[in-house]
Amino acid sequence: MQHIAIVGAGGKMGYRVSANLKGAPYQVSHIEVSEAGRQRLRELDITCVEAEAALRQADVVILAIPDNLIGRITAQQESLYKPGAILIALDAAAPFAGELPEREDLTIFVAHPCHPPLFNDEVTPEAKQDYFGGVAAKQHIVCSLMRGPDAHYALAEDVARRMYAPVMRAHRVTVEHMAILEPVLSETIGATCIAIMREATQEAVRRGVPEQAAHDFILGHMTVLTAMQFGLMGPHARMSDAAIKAVEIAKRELFAPDWKKVFEPKAVAESIRQITTP
Repeated sequence: MQHIAIVGAGGKMGYRVSANLKGAPYQVSHIEVSEAGRQRLRELDITCVEAEAALRQADVVILAIPDNLIGRITAQQESLYKPGAILIALDAAAPFAGELPEREDLTIFVAHPCHPPLFNDEVTPEAKQDYFGGVAAKQHIVCSLMRGPDAHYALAEDVARRMYAPVMRAHRVTVEHMAILEPVLSETIGATCIAIMREATQEAVRRGVPEQAAHDFILGHMTVLTAMQFGLMGPHARMSDAAIKAVEIAKRELFAPDWKKVFEPKAVAESIRQITTP
């Protein structure tokens, strides 16, 4: 039986991973230094163990720790990692920034959730309200074998599927692709545009539109407009001519002409440097 060690098992993501790996066909050890995290794990009937004993025998080490701490913590633990162990990072930032140990015998694997799709087939109330994923709602994930033998990929992907379950598609990409997906596509662009939409909705309310009406209106339009823009309504579905013209005009007002520069390698590297800096 393969042995898995979860570092940071009681943290925000570590707790989710720990809960999902209960019952998995692996021997799982949980490492957590904070008393609050240990207490949370007791709610799952999980008892933590000391890092040294667990890491020396772990075939897979899941690094459920913040991006800005992962370099320091893995440097402290490096001598404890079993030869040939697989290190699984939950985000591409630290691996992309070169924060993980340079030991050539260690495999570096990255797995990150896509979160439940905006358009899905969920029917149960629990799944419909599982917006983050990893509890009841199905989601896709992205995986990357950054370093190590290809033979390690199947095991690492299986662990990733279980810790983010229920999972549909598991996309194999590069770490460079993952850095483009996050932070650039999902946060620099996606989260920023959504934040602006939220501020715009609040501004409409401030100007007298009833709050519930504003929420219903923008969220409903987000559904149909997103479906149109991503081609989910068929090739003939398109925005009205007036809407297309409004978008063309507004883009010149709201966005700098060179906004796509955030995808350039130097910009991506700088964004990740900021994330991983303690």
